[in-house]
Amino acid sequence: MTSALVVEAVRLSDRITALRRAIHAEPELGLHTPRTRDKIRAALAHLPLEWREGPSTTGLVATLKGGAGQGRSVLLRGDMDALAMPEETGLEFASKLPGLMHACGHDAHVAMLAGAAELLCARAASLPGEVRFMFQPGEEGYHGARFMLEDGLLGGGDSDVPLPDAAFALHVMPNAPHGLIGGRTGPLLASADQLDIVVSGRGGHASMPHDTLDPMPVACEIVMALQAMVTRKFSVFDPVVVTISKIVGGTAHNVIADTVHLTGTMRSLSTANRARLRDEVQLLAAGIAGAHGLTAEITITEGFPVTICDSQAVDLGERVAADLFGASGFLRLPNPIMGAEDFSYVLEKVPGAMFFLGVSEQGEDWQHCCGIHSTRMRVDESAMPLGSAFLAGAAERFLASGFA
Repeated sequence: MTSALVVEAVRLSDRITALRRAIHAEPELGLHTPRTRDKIRAALAHLPLEWREGPSTTGLVATLKGGAGQGRSVLLRGDMDALAMPEETGLEFASKLPGLMHACGHDAHVAMLAGAAELLCARAASLPGEVRFMFQPGEEGYHGARFMLEDGLLGGGDSDVPLPDAAFALHVMPNAPHGLIGGRTGPLLASADQLDIVVSGRGGHASMPHDTLDPMPVACEIVMALQAMVTRKFSVFDPVVVTISKIVGGTAHNVIADTVHLTGTMRSLSTANRARLRDEVQLLAAGIAGAHGLTAEITITEGFPVTICDSQAVDLGERVAADLFGASGFLRLPNPIMGAEDFSYVLEKVPGAMFFLGVSEQGEDWQHCCGIHSTRMRVDESAMPLGSAFLAGAAERFLASGFA
């Protein structure tokens, strides 16, 4: 492993950038992203890849068979879908579709993975095993990785191929120094579940609240009690986050509503606390409502699991980053991030890790850049070849020597 891989990746910059911009201009949502799929297939049509698709999504898995005999298999993943939000970047290749934007960098993830495919195909003769390139839709809340696993595209189950021996993913981070690779052992990202609480009482005229069962103050009490519960029932060393982000109730300034609807998110860094948090929230909301003679209907919609990174996979990523970019090219993240990722489904079944790549403009104040899911989020495209080199380097090293 030498920086020659970086040099080769930089030579692919125009191809990587062109694919990213083409995808960025035509963002797609959810599990079905046919235009993005077709762009990927066209961009990589010249490579010796075997393609597989499943019935549940437009996801793709392209397999490269190494020429140095059978050996290990490694999975590299890039997600494909965009977000339902307007774009305000002013870029010449900005979204052509109103209300849709690649604000989480998935366009860059696809382009970097395609670059890694180019690099590894050029080295195919020396690879002792196979590389699977997972192009995945439906990451933004649609459980795309889980569907691709259930369809057998990654192997295992009823599939005719086993699961890969390792899996790696790379996510851009605008609020990080340009070109820096970051990662950590253990929980990297949180689980995320959606919380909905409907507090039901009896409405009436606002001038006579004593003749009603007013759900509004009860709903407000639940919101505040949730925050106290988080700090008093859960250890700060295994944290949880409960955020109520939307309250809907009432029709007029002088009418007490029958119901108030609370919506929010519940996040945790362990499977045990995820399950316990659900129980505690239901007990609290129902108890407070009942104490006032009202009822609370609690619905918890399961989201992504905790993203847990294997220690040996993280160590491998650190060695690859150091070889490619120098000793300062890798940062051990001191703390997890409370965002969520559906690559967690893959890591539940396959040892591996997700890493972050800093894509702020060189010399920019990266601490104050527009972050992911911002209408003004930008990617310094000169960082993308570095991401391709890192993914290719991780795959090459794992095929050569495993996690050793």
